[in-house]
Amino acid sequence: MKRNQGFTVLELIVAVVFLVIAGTFFFVQKRDLEIANRDNVRKTAINSIYYTLEDIYYPTNGGVYPEHLAADQLRGVDPAMLKDPNGKAFDAQGSDYTYTPKDCVDGKCRSYTLTANLENEADFVKTSRNGQ
Repeated sequence: MKRNQGFTVLELIVAVVFLVIAGTFFFVQKRDLEIANRDNVRKTAINSIYYTLEDIYYPTNGGVYPEHLAADQLRGVDPAMLKDPNGKAFDAQGSDYTYTPKDCVDGKCRSYTLTANLENEADFVKTSRNGQ
């Protein structure tokens, strides 16, 4: 009795369907992990800036906050943190980060709000703890 070697069409179809499903699952999970990573980068940057403003800038500058964020004002912060994952600086058109100063007089503000627009969650917001 002669036996044919190889796969049947049905076996090939099942294998291809399995590979397509596994590939789809892999790429969906990979995309979700990348989004979560970018959101974590945004939260880390906002927290770094927040604690630098609260623990270093505020006491050093007589109990006021800056009207605009700049790398020279936040010496303890890596300048790369002042740009979102897309490379846009704070308050630039289309940036994921915003700094909103409040009650400003002559470039000195009493409070502020830092916001990061997240992809997978609600916006991440930090407000000054010393201001109003």
